[in-house]
Amino acid sequence: MAPLAYLLIALAFVFGGGIALLLVRQAKAQMSVHFKALSLDILQNNSKTFLDIAKAELEKTQSLAKSDLEARQQSIKGLVEPLEKQLDSYQKQLQQSEKDQSTTLGAVKTQLELLSQQSQSLANETQQFRMVLKSNQSRGRWGEETLRRVVEVAGMSAHCDFTEQTQADDKKPDLIVRLPGDRLIIVDAKVPELDFLAALDNANGTKRADALAAHAAKLKATIKALADRDYPREFPNALDHVVLFVPAESLFSAALEGDRDLIIWAATRRILLATPASFIALLRSVSICWQHFAQTENTRAIAEAAQELYSRVTTFTEHFQNIRDGLEKAGEAFNKAVGSYERMVRPAGEKIQKLRAAVGEKELADVQSIDTTLRLPPV
Repeated sequence: MAPLAYLLIALAFVFGGGIALLLVRQAKAQMSVHFKALSLDILQNNSKTFLDIAKAELEKTQSLAKSDLEARQQSIKGLVEPLEKQLDSYQKQLQQSEKDQSTTLGAVKTQLELLSQQSQSLANETQQFRMVLKSNQSRGRWGEETLRRVVEVAGMSAHCDFTEQTQADDKKPDLIVRLPGDRLIIVDAKVPELDFLAALDNANGTKRADALAAHAAKLKATIKALADRDYPREFPNALDHVVLFVPAESLFSAALEGDRDLIIWAATRRILLATPASFIALLRSVSICWQHFAQTENTRAIAEAAQELYSRVTTFTEHFQNIRDGLEKAGEAFNKAVGSYERMVRPAGEKIQKLRAAVGEKELADVQSIDTTLRLPPV
């Protein structure tokens, strides 16, 4: 408290209550003015100090924030630049992929259009083929050509292991396959009517079954007609079963679907059903039989040649023995001549030489007998 205030309080006690109250009020007013001025000075000083401190802290904080920001910017830049490069590369790849995909889709579209055209063309050709095969003569030609092609694929050359269109009396099978031992396999190609194909296109289950049954019945009629021809009786060396060649697997499978006992029914009539696949297997088996037969014939020829060679060798050894006997007799005669020379001729020659009556300077030869024994052949 200011000294003036203490003074006013003291005067108030001295001069009484009214003056004291007045003095107190004046003192309060003065003190209020003094405190305001003092507070204002303190506030100004504190504000300036606070502002200086705040400014210094702010500058420090700004400096640190700036450094941290730069460091963060560098760090972010280090992270963003590879990502940016990857994004650019991905974008380029995506654009190339879209371009390739567009090209591929265009090619696929072209192929689909081409496939659609080919399918339509195939459908038209199939329809024309079915129209052509409505003729019995056309179906027969188709069966014969398919049979010829199958024989070529199987490696059976024409008129070698088989003979086409061989005729006996009024019978005329399509093919005769020759087996070793002059045995024959008779083959006849038959194509039943194809009316059931049209019924299969738009038929329900019942109508489809009826169409397949009708197809099987027509094939059974063909089998019966072939069995009635009795080809084995006309060809004595033929096997007792005749092969019925069906030129399409679908015709055979459709007939079996219509009648599951068709194969057994045909076998009881000595007819064997064959499709291109099974007939190729049959012909390959025949080809193997011919190969084994040729090997057997070669083996037999080799055995006969060996037997003839042995006979010639024995004859040669007989002549060789005769030569040995002759050589032995010649050796004996030579040795006898040497003995005669030593006993009779040479002494006379030596006697003439001693008498100096010999002409020339040649001396009498010293002839030796043969002591070598001829080697006998091994027993």
